[in-house]
Amino acid sequence: MTTEPIRDQLNRPIRDLRISVTDRCNFRCTYCMPKEIFGDDYPFLPKNELLSLEEICYVAQLFASLGVKKLRLTGGEPLLRRNLPELVGMLANIEGIEDIGLTTNGLLLNKYGQALYDQGLRRLNISLDALNPELFAYMNGRGIKPAAILDNIEYAREIGFQIKVNMVVQKGVNDQEILPMAAYFKEKGITLCFIEFMDVGNDNAWSLKRVVTKKDIYDQLSSVYELEALEPHYFGEVAKRYRYKDGKAEIGFITSVSESFCSTCTRARLSSEGRFYTCLFASQGFDLRQLLRGGASKDELLAAIRSVWERRGDRYSDERTEQRALQRKKINMSYIGG
Repeated sequence: MTTEPIRDQLNRPIRDLRISVTDRCNFRCTYCMPKEIFGDDYPFLPKNELLSLEEICYVAQLFASLGVKKLRLTGGEPLLRRNLPELVGMLANIEGIEDIGLTTNGLLLNKYGQALYDQGLRRLNISLDALNPELFAYMNGRGIKPAAILDNIEYAREIGFQIKVNMVVQKGVNDQEILPMAAYFKEKGITLCFIEFMDVGNDNAWSLKRVVTKKDIYDQLSSVYELEALEPHYFGEVAKRYRYKDGKAEIGFITSVSESFCSTCTRARLSSEGRFYTCLFASQGFDLRQLLRGGASKDELLAAIRSVWERRGDRYSDERTEQRALQRKKINMSYIGG
């Protein structure tokens, strides 16, 4: 087992691997998979092109030997992947992996939550963008009401999961929900993380004018609550963390647009069909599946991963301009996860 993680051109170690287990989703959120583009006849990846559970586990073992400590399962909607609890159990046994999380819209948690917990999953990031029933039904593109997600959050809490709720905030869409969401999850003692609307992919009609910045959100919250900043848990932590001074709960901010965190980015990404990406805003990935299924040895695969990471110089959010964001062809969030 490698003790010192490999480092990229900006001396950033590799610590986190985000694994997309499917490109399919049962929501059609306007900022991720707008239904006008991802219609009922959209050609998602066929099963034979997806990495098998065994292939995912093997690749995760390779990344762990190069320094990865944390895994995050994403999608699409990862709960749509068959036998996901089995995969969690396999990943939990990898030497060097200290933490596994799952990002989900929460709709199927009542079906799979217990099995996932039994296999070793402990952390959930659950997406919820509004408490207003009509607004949330519109935003998810499927008419799903927030009560279904809130009920499943309570169910997951009763099982024993550590839960964080993610809210993508868009100006003129759901920014009026900032304070209601804060009040609800503060009372529940659940961490709420506000995410600036990002220019992931090219299908979500992104514009700087639609971004509600961390400062804007913080100012709203500070008009009602006293907040105090918290130190990061670890190098490369994405969210800027705060605590309500009365100690009830935490909030976080993911500030990819207004306060870039490229300098401490330790995250690699693996798509559901085996492409290795070094940035959420990347245009191209390295095809590990071809090597895997072509009979490459372990040493050859390790050398390929090492080479890609050691050449990495990505700092898109540092360099972002609106013109560049709109012109550059990028992978979709639904394909690679957040």
